[in-house]
Amino acid sequence: MFACVCVYCAFSGIGLLCLACRNMQRAEAARQALLVSHPTAQATLLHLDVGNMRSVLRAAEEFKQMCNRLDYLYLNAGIMPNPRVDHKAFYKGLFSSNVVCMFATGEGILTQEDKVTPIGLQEVFATNLFGHFLLVKELEPLLCQIDHNSLVIWRSSNNAQRSAFSLDDIQHQKGREPYSSSKYASDLLSLALNCHYNNRGLFSSVICPGLVMTNLTYGILPSFFLALILPVMWLVEGYSPYNGAEALFWLFMQKPESLDPMAKYHSLTSGLGNNYTQPHKMDIDENMSEALYVKLLELEDTVRKKLRDEDLDIKTKN
Repeated sequence: MFACVCVYCAFSGIGLLCLACRNMQRAEAARQALLVSHPTAQATLLHLDVGNMRSVLRAAEEFKQMCNRLDYLYLNAGIMPNPRVDHKAFYKGLFSSNVVCMFATGEGILTQEDKVTPIGLQEVFATNLFGHFLLVKELEPLLCQIDHNSLVIWRSSNNAQRSAFSLDDIQHQKGREPYSSSKYASDLLSLALNCHYNNRGLFSSVICPGLVMTNLTYGILPSFFLALILPVMWLVEGYSPYNGAEALFWLFMQKPESLDPMAKYHSLTSGLGNNYTQPHKMDIDENMSEALYVKLLELEDTVRKKLRDEDLDIKTKN
C-alpha cells in the first residue's frame, strides 16, 4: 500500500482528493496512475512527513488555505525500520500454545531498531502515531463542523498487540517492538477520539489490510515461512495491496456514525477471490484509551513549546 496520508473533501458536489506524502516523486506517479484510470478525478498533492512535526504543522496550514472542510482523513503513512525476525522466539513459538497467534500477528517475533528524531521523539512513535495525532488536532476546525460528519481512518495491523504497549513507555523506548506498540496505540487513540469528538461530528475507525505482500514483507520473512503461509493467506485474506485496500473503500461507503468504535475492520478475500470487510472486536478499553489521550495532549504541549523555543533561538541568533 502506498504510504501516505489521504484527505478527501466534498463541496458543490465535487470531491477533491489530496495525497499528502513525504516522497513527492512517488506521489506524482500515484496521482498520474489515478488520473489514467479516472480522468475526471480532482487530485492534488501536498508535501507531508508525519515523522517531522514542523512538516505536519506546515502541511496542515497549507491544506486549511486550500479547503474549508474535510470529510475523510486516511492515516495510512507508517514505518517499520530495520525489521528482523527473532529466530529464537520464532522456533520457540512453533512448539507453544501461542503458535496460531504468532503466525497470524507476528507477536513476539518481529523486532525493529528504532532511533530518536531531532526533536527527541522515538521515530516509529512519531511517524506511526504522534504525527497523525498532531495532524488531526491541526485539522480539527475542518473535521468538526455542524453541517456534516467526518471520518478519520487509521491503518492498523494484525501486529497491534497489547503485550507490546505500556502506558509507562508510550514511545516504546525500552522495548524491541515499536511497530506493534505504535499500532496498538493507534487502536486506543481511535477510541479516545470517538469519546471526545463524536458530539462534534468527528468519528474515527481502524482498519487492518491483512498480510499484504510487499517488498518489505518479502524482505523480513524467511523463505520457507513464506512458502508455508502464502497458499493459506490467499484463501483466507488475499495478499495484494489491492486486496488490502478493501476495508478503506468499504468504510468510505458507510455513514461514519454507524461504525463500531470498538471494532477493527479487516480486509479479507474469500476462497473464490471476492474481497469483503469484516469487523473484529479490538482488545482495548476506555480507561487505557483515555490515559493515552491525556499523555498525548501533554506531549503535544511539550513539542509545541520546543518548536517555539527553537524558532525564538533562530530569531535571536539572526
